[in-house]
Amino acid sequence: MSAIKIFYVEDEIFLSKIIKESLESRGYEVCLVRDGRFAEEEFIAFKPDICVLDVMLPNKDGFEIGQDIKVSNPDIPILYLTAKDQTADVLRGFKVGANDYIRKPCSIEELIIRIENLLILTSKKTLTEATDSYEMRIGNFTFFTHKYSMKHLDGESISLSHKEVELLKLFAKNINKTIHRQDILDQVWGNDSFFNSRTLDVYITKLRSYFKKDKNIKIITLRSVGYHFLVESANS
Repeated sequence: MSAIKIFYVEDEIFLSKIIKESLESRGYEVCLVRDGRFAEEEFIAFKPDICVLDVMLPNKDGFEIGQDIKVSNPDIPILYLTAKDQTADVLRGFKVGANDYIRKPCSIEELIIRIENLLILTSKKTLTEATDSYEMRIGNFTFFTHKYSMKHLDGESISLSHKEVELLKLFAKNINKTIHRQDILDQVWGNDSFFNSRTLDVYITKLRSYFKKDKNIKIITLRSVGYHFLVESANS
């Protein structure tokens, strides 16, 4: 399954580099354009699944770019990520066809959640769901990747954060296998410099607390290695 393709137009060099690398570290394919006059030809050549556009660009602004894209590709989702934060700007963005509008500055996590939500709403599959079902059975739990929740057989539902979902997806794809700690950091947190390994320990503790209702599910710490996600059958 090919990666989700993001068409990203942003002229701020430092910001665009960080966002592009963060998205790519999560497996997205990103086409970065820094000059509005080249946007149309790059868009046609790249054939993206979603667009993330700045507004204030050299030679052609993001509103014009978005409007042109929607004329020829009305179904493609467009997300504006811009410092233009006046109500009139937001309204103009939606008027030209935006599906979402984020004011700078925003966190990478918020951007990714909004991208994934748009892909789901427009019937595109997210990168991590491209090869996975929206529902995964883990012991006596059903994990709903698209609803950010997990439900026990007794009906109790547990809400999950974005990071908990990403971490649980990784464990669910590695049931009864050992996952190296560094692999978890690379696949779930990518290149985010603010992250430190103690945060992973916090998330592991939270997942263990969720699984307390099923004695057959264990996240076993392997010192200096990582974690073993053990899911035993109910009859074992």
